[in-house]
Amino acid sequence: MVQLHVKRGEESQFLFSTTVDVQLDAAIRQVTAIYNGRLKVERICSEIPELADHGVTLPPNMQGLTGEQIVELNLRDEWEEKCEPSGGPVLRNDEIGRRNGHAPNDKMKEVLMRTMDEAKALISKKQVQANVCVTMEMVKDALDQLRGAVMIVYPMGLPPHDPIRMEFEEREDLSGMQASLQVITEDESQLWWAAKEMQRGKKLQDYVGKNDKTKIVVKIQKKGQGAPAREPLVTEEQQKQMMMHCYRRQEELKKLEETDEDSSLDSNWSDRSALKKQFQGLSNIKWGPR
Repeated sequence: MVQLHVKRGEESQFLFSTTVDVQLDAAIRQVTAIYNGRLKVERICSEIPELADHGVTLPPNMQGLTGEQIVELNLRDEWEEKCEPSGGPVLRNDEIGRRNGHAPNDKMKEVLMRTMDEAKALISKKQVQANVCVTMEMVKDALDQLRGAVMIVYPMGLPPHDPIRMEFEEREDLSGMQASLQVITEDESQLWWAAKEMQRGKKLQDYVGKNDKTKIVVKIQKKGQGAPAREPLVTEEQQKQMMMHCYRRQEELKKLEETDEDSSLDSNWSDRSALKKQFQGLSNIKWGPR
């Protein structure tokens, strides 16, 4: 199997296993689906701690308002009673006024946080170091775990305007957010290898040959961005190691030079009275017991 080490820029994303005779259209589609699926899991996981600490999201027209302003405007959250957590709510006020403050109890909070950690581990970038290939099934498994945990804590479901529910229902609105810059749609997705775009309509073997035991680094990016920047020949860690080695070598050479300079003081040619000692027969005298 051919292993693709997928990167975005210089940052590792995941490993993907395929074959040399795969059509690049299919490979790009699969890689893009996994890439975007991982982003979805990460976005949901970023909302889970807020859900666990402060409850469900307020309606858009109530977000950011103080309690006095809500009363003054005569606004009411009709989802507050419908979306109570299992075991009853615990009041934890949301200082930014985004969530209703009816948080799950500690036991239900633990369910959410533990599941979040498990889902993040499934699609983590650390899987690259562990040499584990990520599949779309793993991404779906992570999403199913998160969906199940939310259903346990909120059996009546989340409000339709809650970002977690919107993510599950593919209704997320990322416009104006930093997350929108990370998503790459299938039709604008490109894979680059060795400073060359891997053209759709060809097979992977047209670029890497027919050796089915190959590992290559490919970069995913949006169409129109041009060739990705080349990576340095040595990593930052390797450069640090090389500099440390050079520094230690310089210190060793300095010590050797100092040792040579000191040892020359004991040499015969540096002794000013050597000629006098030679005439007096005092040279090559050794002191010690008989």
